[in-house]
Parts: sequence; C-alpha cells; structure tokens
Amino acid sequence: MTDHVDFVIEQWATAMPELDASSMAIFGRMLRIMKHLATRRAEALAPFHFRDGEFDVLATLRRAGPPYCLSPTQLYKSLLITSGAMTNRLNRLEEVGSIQRVADPEDKRSMLVALTDAGREKIEQALLVHTETQRDQLATLSADQQQQLQSLLSQLMQASEAQR
Repeated sequence: MTDHVDFVIEQWATAMPELDASSMAIFGRMLRIMKHLATRRAEALAPFHFRDGEFDVLATLRRAGPPYCLSPTQLYKSLLITSGAMTNRLNRLEEVGSIQRVADPEDKRSMLVALTDAGREKIEQALLVHTETQRDQLATLSADQQQQLQSLLSQLMQASEAQR
C-alpha cells in the first residue's frame, strides 16, 4: 500500500537521485497527519467558536487544576507563543466571559488569569470532543502500536528539544 509521501519520494528519486529523501518518509507523513488532524480538530471544535489558540489557553488553565489560575507568563511559556499573542488571546477570552483577570494574592502588582465557571464548562465539553477526535485518528493502530508510536515520538521530541 502506498500513499502520497511514497509518490513524493519517488519523484525526488527521479528528479535528484543523489538526494537522500528517506527522512521525508517520516516527517512528510507526520506533517500530513498533523494537517489532517488540524482539519478534523477544527471541524469538531467549530461549535465552540474558538479563535486561533483559545482552546489551548483554556485547556492549559484547566489542566493546571484548581483554582484554574496561572500568570500570563506561565501561559505563554507553556504554549510557546509571544506575550503579545497571549495578550490578544486573553483579551478575546475575557470579552466572551471564559476567563477573568484577578489580582495575584502574593504580588498585588501582578495579575493572574483564571477560568470562569462558563470557561471551565466550555473547555471541559470541548476536551471531550477533542480527545474523541484524537482517539478516532489513532483507531487503526492497536494499543501496543499506539504505545510504541508514543514512545518513539517522545524520544524524537526530547532529542529535538535538547538541540534548542
């Protein structure tokens, strides 16, 4: 069974026989899978009306545990985005009532970002949809294959992050 990546690699073999395109067999597939997943994720989360990155902000706050509150710096570092991008996301989420900014009890000069009850309810519902979408994507792999893939990807990610 062949796929689009096999086709691309065959084209490179003809166009530039001296090029070792073997890495494309892995990274090309990873990129295409992520594009497919991004499309499915966007479709699945459309009823929640998230704008770019808002799901990730709310999910990060929710997984922080009670009281579902983090500093803007903790949020943007966790999400690997700029502080400016974080400010835009927080402004929008505050406008729609999903978060609120509260004074930091340990430093009155600083503000924290907290999930509202409405934001918590919304992200919990969205997370159920999101994880179901991911499980559906993995359904063709056995539990052992999923574990093996998880392990290999973790190893690759750790090596990539160590090179930063």
